[in-house]
Amino acid sequence: MSVISTLRQAAVSLVLIFIPVRAVWASSDTLLVRYQSAFNTIVNLADANERGDFKKAVYTVENTYWGNSIDQNKFNDIITRMATICNAWVKANKVPYSFEDSANFSANLSIFKILKDTIKLSVDGSAFTLLPFEYDFDDYAGKDDWSKMFVTKLLNTHSGNCHSLPFLYNILADELNAKCWLALAPGHIYIRNYSKKDGWYNTELTTGDFPVDAWLTASGYISLQALQSGLYCDTLSNQESIALCLLDLAKCYERQTKNYYDGFIIQCCEKVLAYHPLNAVAMLLKAETTKQIYERQKLEKNKLADSSYVSMEKQYLLLYNLGYREMPNEMYREWLASIIKQKDKYLNKNMLK
Repeated sequence: MSVISTLRQAAVSLVLIFIPVRAVWASSDTLLVRYQSAFNTIVNLADANERGDFKKAVYTVENTYWGNSIDQNKFNDIITRMATICNAWVKANKVPYSFEDSANFSANLSIFKILKDTIKLSVDGSAFTLLPFEYDFDDYAGKDDWSKMFVTKLLNTHSGNCHSLPFLYNILADELNAKCWLALAPGHIYIRNYSKKDGWYNTELTTGDFPVDAWLTASGYISLQALQSGLYCDTLSNQESIALCLLDLAKCYERQTKNYYDGFIIQCCEKVLAYHPLNAVAMLLKAETTKQIYERQKLEKNKLADSSYVSMEKQYLLLYNLGYREMPNEMYREWLASIIKQKDKYLNKNMLK
């Protein structure tokens, strides 16, 4: 297939992206077998360290939730076509950046543009317009529908959140052999980049901007203690990023089964913490799952209740000592809006140039 044909096909496919998914429910025993298989797959990917396939880990989680009903070839094909358009953007736009890492810088900028800007393509006489991916404020934390966190949902609807957007960015960076890093803030995931010219900078996909570090700490929910402990704002390795998928798998299982007692959620949390000991969400989920176990044991007058309580208390105390503070939902909305309301204060002026 010629380059022009490939680009045309990519453009057409991205105007109306659709990945059919359907829920396939099963008995609790069958679900556990399915989830355990996914767990093993993601662990193998994480154990590959820098060679681990983040895209496959993301697909594995979402496909498991939807009962193994997502077409992997179609999922991969859409990602490939998006990468094709990123490459075309780089060729068509001369980025005013001449340092030795210009290829990496341009590739990252192309991903940002494809995700957050209106892109006009002219291919062999045909014009295509690709609209930016939007932020979905409806159930943005997946409290009512956990699939709102999925990359497949983002591709289906062209709208996502601070989970699916940076995940898709990271997937595309891998496709382009570009380097970027996922980073964590309270209830939030964003992208960290590095350039020879400007050093570290943040790429924020919820608002489509490049905020300075001060924006991340402006709300007060990232304490100096949390920064010093490494709980937030540090770059994640590829292994630690894949570990986030194990955490997502645990949350999928929690939503589909409400089973805190068979050990699967704890198993996922402990594996995440083996790869990423300072993952606040894994520590919190483990603590809250242990709390569920303790309350059941206490009700049943189980002699293990006391040890479960001690374990739960220890986990909560560790989180507190590391600087963890829970951010209220309304505060999170205001935090996101702050970069729009106070752009002059929080935007990275070097990146705007």
